[in-house]
Amino acid sequence: MFQKILIANRGEIACRVAATARRMAIRTVAVYSDADAHANHVRACDESVHLGGSAPKDSYLRWERILAAAKATGAQAVHPGYGFLSENEDFARACAEAGLVFIGPPPSAIQAMGLKAESKQLMEKAGVPLVPGYHGKDQDPALLAREAERIGYPVLIKASAGGGGKGMRVVEKHADFAAALASCQREAINSFGDDAVLVEKYVQRPRHIEIQVFGDTHGNYVYLFERDCSVQRRHQKVLEEAPAPGMTEAMRREMGEAAVAAARAVNYVGAGTVEFIVEQRNDGAMNFFFMEMNTRLQVEHPVTEAITGLDLVEWQLRVASGEPLPLKQEQLQINGHAIEARICAENPDNNFLPATGTLRVYRKPSATAFQRSRVRIDDGVREGDAISPFYDSMIAKLIVHGATREEALARLDAALAQTHIVGVATNVQFLRGVLRTDSFAHAKLDTALIERERAVLFDQEPLGLPLAAAAAVVRTLLAERAQAAPSEPFARRDGWRGFGQYQRRFDFEFRGEAQQALLTYRRDGSLWLQVGGVEGALAIGQFPAGEVELQFNGLRRTLNVYEEGATTHVFAPEGASRIVTLDPMAHAGDTHADAGRLTAPMPGKVVSFAVKAGDKVSRGQALAVMEAMKMEHTIAAPADGTVEELLYLPGDQVAEGAELLRIAA
Repeated sequence: MFQKILIANRGEIACRVAATARRMAIRTVAVYSDADAHANHVRACDESVHLGGSAPKDSYLRWERILAAAKATGAQAVHPGYGFLSENEDFARACAEAGLVFIGPPPSAIQAMGLKAESKQLMEKAGVPLVPGYHGKDQDPALLAREAERIGYPVLIKASAGGGGKGMRVVEKHADFAAALASCQREAINSFGDDAVLVEKYVQRPRHIEIQVFGDTHGNYVYLFERDCSVQRRHQKVLEEAPAPGMTEAMRREMGEAAVAAARAVNYVGAGTVEFIVEQRNDGAMNFFFMEMNTRLQVEHPVTEAITGLDLVEWQLRVASGEPLPLKQEQLQINGHAIEARICAENPDNNFLPATGTLRVYRKPSATAFQRSRVRIDDGVREGDAISPFYDSMIAKLIVHGATREEALARLDAALAQTHIVGVATNVQFLRGVLRTDSFAHAKLDTALIERERAVLFDQEPLGLPLAAAAAVVRTLLAERAQAAPSEPFARRDGWRGFGQYQRRFDFEFRGEAQQALLTYRRDGSLWLQVGGVEGALAIGQFPAGEVELQFNGLRRTLNVYEEGATTHVFAPEGASRIVTLDPMAHAGDTHADAGRLTAPMPGKVVSFAVKAGDKVSRGQALAVMEAMKMEHTIAAPADGTVEELLYLPGDQVAEGAELLRIAA
């Protein structure tokens, strides 16, 4: 077994690998960028080496620096995690040439499975079912368009070297094909350095089911059952669970054996995932087709660990050191049900745009490490850390395990309710909404679930104005009481009067609308609140860590209330809200000040402009493309007009709110 390994990654996966290595008495070396100088994964390892600038191309993708760090620290092997260099055959080959063990498959297997078109040709020879499509080398746009017509719309364009939902577009009709192809190729070249694509039939009512496989250097192979990853946005996974609901033993065995056949075809070693698209027919039958093989550990590997009781990172380390697989196929079994939720810095109500900021509050549910827990959290951040635009938007993974799917669902919802994040927009409440949909609760799964349940998933308000406003009033009162000097009643700011009754007005903004609350200090010292058509006595108590006991309108509630400037964040068992306290003395300002300005909705890089000064544009027309957190985002015209000026050049980094161009009406 290795004595020291270098972890060529960052964030939660680097922390995850380091924890297993520590348990196995293996020393670890971290690498880090400028942005990650004080990151959690650096502290989680025994040693650390600085790589370079914050952008991945200046740090985590600089493999010559990573190899130099491994040699300088005496590491015997390199664990690539996932993303970055984990599926780069040149890096794996360079490790071997440097005398280092690459903790992953051989370069030949990465190469064989790395290009989707070539891998599908291999799978066809191995007898693995394939989706109808074009996987050829000729990339002439006219030919690709003809192939799409032959296959029949809708079709899916996919970057041949891609993964993680990048470089992928669904095209419904011929008129949209050329623009979708160009966008897909542009994203592919930026993400993978290769703009080759394949075109496939877009399967209706598809489920995304993948099989975890493992191989060793002794010719042994096993499959560790399946994961259902059908709940996706932008072709990226949101919730993953194991085992797949509705899976029969016969189909599980058939898919598992097909996945092992795929691994054998490329002499695979280590952890890998064979992904299948599953067609759900009207007669209830399901057909599965090979999509791709991810030649690395997956983000969602914890759900497999939860139902098998195994540590897959430990298996990786043992196999990479030359040991045989710890168990044979007949020794593996499923225990219970597990679900993983990806907690991301993004705004679901604004097309899932990524968000940046500082984790001013980061409170997590009680959890136990690794596969033996009922609630597990894999993360690489701490309260006070910044979420930067340089890396993926995922903050943490929340994994739960239960005896049944229903038990796991209830446990996940409860754990998400205890997850309080302030300082950056997240998808926590959106995830809770997905769990409560009829489709997810009753396992009516397919990749269109989010779109199908859109009416109950977006722009939802779980608490309502009266409770949110009451919490904001309470937050203000508690802050004023804390500042007051008990011996100086006339210095108090909490509405105290020597005699008589007093009324105080609070102005708020709630869900984009101005609101008011009236708080009455009664002669007997009690409080009476009127807001949103509701009124009643208000009584409060305060506990540690932001917890507040509130009695209003006949109900007694315990809430978690956090202050972020003028914004009050309110967390309750049924959901979370936020409300902004307004200064009534502030001037509204010029309501036309922003007319004609088009600003960046998030920090990132300007990829391209689709217009130039003097062009006439219409509402909804694509104007520019930005890239942030590894994803492209198209910015459209809010109204008809004429472009007056472009204020940046392609390649420029811009801050959120930066003015990109001006449009005259």
